[in-house]
Amino acid sequence: MLNVLLVDDEPWVLEGLRTMVTWEKYGFQVCGEALNGTDALRQIQEYHPELVITDMHMPVLNGIELIEQSNLLLSKPPKFVVLSGYDDFSYARAAMRQRAAGYLLKPVDDEEMGALLNKLSRKIHDEITAEEDQKKTQLLAVNHVINRLLQGEYNRDLERQAGETLKLQWEEEIGVALIENVFDYRELRPKLIKHFGVDTGFQDRDGKTGIILQSSILFSEGRLEEAINGLQKELSEMSNQPVIIAVSNKMSGIRSIREMYLQALEVVRMKRRQGRGGVFYFRDLRRTKQRQGMHKDKFKLLYETVQAGKTEAILVCVKESFSYFMDNLLEIEFVKAKVADLEFSLCRLIAEMNGKPDALMEDLRNTHGNLDDIGEYGVLEKYVCQLCAQAAEGLSDLMQQNESNTIFHVIQYVDREYRNKLQLQDLARHFHMNATYLGQLFKKNTGKPFNEYLNERRIEEAKRLLKRTQMKISDVAVRVGYPNTDYFINKFKLQTGVLPSVYKNDAGNKQM
Repeated sequence: MLNVLLVDDEPWVLEGLRTMVTWEKYGFQVCGEALNGTDALRQIQEYHPELVITDMHMPVLNGIELIEQSNLLLSKPPKFVVLSGYDDFSYARAAMRQRAAGYLLKPVDDEEMGALLNKLSRKIHDEITAEEDQKKTQLLAVNHVINRLLQGEYNRDLERQAGETLKLQWEEEIGVALIENVFDYRELRPKLIKHFGVDTGFQDRDGKTGIILQSSILFSEGRLEEAINGLQKELSEMSNQPVIIAVSNKMSGIRSIREMYLQALEVVRMKRRQGRGGVFYFRDLRRTKQRQGMHKDKFKLLYETVQAGKTEAILVCVKESFSYFMDNLLEIEFVKAKVADLEFSLCRLIAEMNGKPDALMEDLRNTHGNLDDIGEYGVLEKYVCQLCAQAAEGLSDLMQQNESNTIFHVIQYVDREYRNKLQLQDLARHFHMNATYLGQLFKKNTGKPFNEYLNERRIEEAKRLLKRTQMKISDVAVRVGYPNTDYFINKFKLQTGVLPSVYKNDAGNKQM
């Protein structure tokens, strides 16, 4: 429907125009009424009607003056039909000079009004169609030039063509903003003009809308932020979903458009995975690497909270951690790697307490899928909540089971103190048990006699030290609990089939 504004200083005339003309029949709807020219001019600027039916004689601002002011103030003024009670050609001639589309005498003849409305409706629709076609042609031209630049093409002719198409100066300071949205560009164009004053929008090959921010917008940082924040807010209200606008750094020259586009695209991809709307600037990514180093305290606190069994504090700790990650623009792949470390640490802790970490991991996969496949912060947060909550519950149960299971603590003690001098009799005294009975329990739970278990534990650590350090064999022997080097060498060869020196050399050759 096309909008029509009715203007006359006689209320009864307005009522007659409103009720006696079947506006819908001609494709119009009445958007407003005004009793004088001043109010009519205000409503024209507010409602942007396609047609104004106005009386000729009105106080303050008459019909001719209303047409004149509209033509001066508006880039696209409405069409005017002038009404007059005087059969005077001078009025019609003055109206036509001011580009009035029609002239009717009062009282208005229904057939004459209908014919004029039919004619104007067709004409307005034809003009709208022609304007849309022109805009499409212009957008295609802009998109063609910009997408060539985005693909890395550059030469002097293309730069000249881009400058003419975008109306940019040679070394003008510009920026690029990208809108991650589902809007049709035709919906966005009037909003771009509203907030930025000019239409320098384009669409990339993925359908994202971009904006070339010109120096007139960038002149004041406050003005840029005001315009972009206003656009983002309006689009969010319009779509009822998060809308992301990513802004590049400022650079000089058309040749920089590709680099600025890639900056904005990097921000869009990061924020899309986080599932949060808002305005985000590439300049803020500079501090990301500095912030990434601070994540360790977050995961350490989370691990300690789970280990301590503070189930009521887990949810709060997870939420605070993820709020920090998202606020500081940490890449989700980076955070997922740290979640994997947390996952490994908790599973190892469960296994050390004779639990079943595989069952925990199976539950997580069934609920959220594999960690590697998670691409959104919201899903990752739920994954970590379940991981920590179930791990805490499982550790609590294992703790209660193992409190009465002394052999569990004995094995833990051996794993921790294997470097020192350990004998079964000393362990029995330490744990207030019979040495023979302790030996039987130890073999039942580990599958090996105490001395064999202890030697294997020491040799495994010796292998690690020989592989990864430059320590002398005698020093390795002492470090793992063998004060006598020859005894260590015999035990090592018995366990591995080779001498420590051979094992060390083989490990060094593999590293090379």
